[in-house]
Amino acid sequence: MKKYYTFLPFAFSFVLLSYFVVSCSDDDKYTPVDDLPIATNDVLTYTAGMPVDINVLENDTTGDEVDPATVSLVDGVDTDSNGTLDRKEVFGEGVWSVNSEGVVNFSPVLTFLGNPTIVSYTVMDFQGNSSNAATIALTVVSGVVVDLSQVPYAKLSDYNFFVGLMKDQNPTLGVLPYEPASSLFTDYALKKRFVWMPEGTLATYNGDGNVLELPTGAVIIKNFYYNNVQPSNTTRIIESRLMIRKTTGWIFAEYVWNAEQTEAFLSMNGSNTSVTWLDENNIQRSTNYRIPSEGECFVCHKSNEVAIPIGIKPQNINVPYNYVTGSQNQLAKWIQMGYLENTIPSNILTTVNYKDETQSLDLRARSYVDINCAHCHQSNSHCDYRPMRFAFSESADLVNMGVCVDTQDMAGFPSALGRIVTPGNINRSMLHHRVGSTDTAVMMPLVGRTLVHEEGLQLIEAWINSLDPCE
Repeated sequence: MKKYYTFLPFAFSFVLLSYFVVSCSDDDKYTPVDDLPIATNDVLTYTAGMPVDINVLENDTTGDEVDPATVSLVDGVDTDSNGTLDRKEVFGEGVWSVNSEGVVNFSPVLTFLGNPTIVSYTVMDFQGNSSNAATIALTVVSGVVVDLSQVPYAKLSDYNFFVGLMKDQNPTLGVLPYEPASSLFTDYALKKRFVWMPEGTLATYNGDGNVLELPTGAVIIKNFYYNNVQPSNTTRIIESRLMIRKTTGWIFAEYVWNAEQTEAFLSMNGSNTSVTWLDENNIQRSTNYRIPSEGECFVCHKSNEVAIPIGIKPQNINVPYNYVTGSQNQLAKWIQMGYLENTIPSNILTTVNYKDETQSLDLRARSYVDINCAHCHQSNSHCDYRPMRFAFSESADLVNMGVCVDTQDMAGFPSALGRIVTPGNINRSMLHHRVGSTDTAVMMPLVGRTLVHEEGLQLIEAWINSLDPCE
């Protein structure tokens, strides 16, 4: 009996083993496991206006091993006929492309400063199996660098205010162009103005005719240039003036452009440069253009002996500007950008473009003297000892415009110039005489020009001739 019970397990084990041996030997139907490649979504940032490379395979670590040369952009095009979709253009944004190593590149157009449309890609393994579609999402960040412990920098390019060629003056993300209703005359130089503020900060309203209260770290940028410069008929940027708000207040930073128009270098001592150009009427003009020193800047940009900006006032920028995205009121744009608190009144007293002949002669003349003269002729400024008050908010009173007001300190001036403004008589008006002079001891403004602003002088003449006689 013991033999019987011992034999049966042995026999069963032998049969079972034989079965498996036979089964394993029949491998003609065996299929090895083939893992599919798995693509993983990519999320990262890129600097506005700059191309960016994305190594999409770096995080594709699960699934089967992939072939880098097979990365394809969903809905892209095959530019080299190798079976992969290696290029995708998104209108108004830029171009996506893939190289042979599977690295995806996004190159934005200069005017695009946002988050690009999310794109997808796939990749194959070495057996020809395709992965799922994974996404690439980019978030734009500004490249501006303003370290208050280091500014002013030695070169304008150190701030990264512009994208592409710096001379083209295309602002990067967060660098907002602006333009006052009327422009200060500077020997017919053209100007492009910009403002930048640190992320999370904004300006506050402090009255229609007062400079907006900009936050610490803010920068105001003003580029001076001429078109149709002779003999090559090209554009030449002369200088870039910066005002930077540090914790201790505003500082000046003056940058002079090189002849190659590739860079501008810090220069605070002042200089002159000759410029000959064709104006908008194709008339050739020349000037020994004055680039101001720090001291010259301070003559106009001060109140109570403290440096301040001039043009960024609600009264001056409560007008439309033609942005890349379309025309929009500048104050509304500032609020939309998060650069200005949304507490400004709806009835701002606003200057006009003094060139706009559809406006009244009175408004045009007052706007002209406001932008060209009021920074000195107001309380606590360089010429506050004079009776004129040329700020737009004060000049509706003709006495503040100098009408029928006696002049002072007549030494060296013709006796006929006994009044600041004599209605109907420019030859007896000190204002007209000084605006029409290039004598540094006589002319007004004191600094900022070497030429007479002919159109401005004509406006002052027309305004004087429109006034009623003194009583």
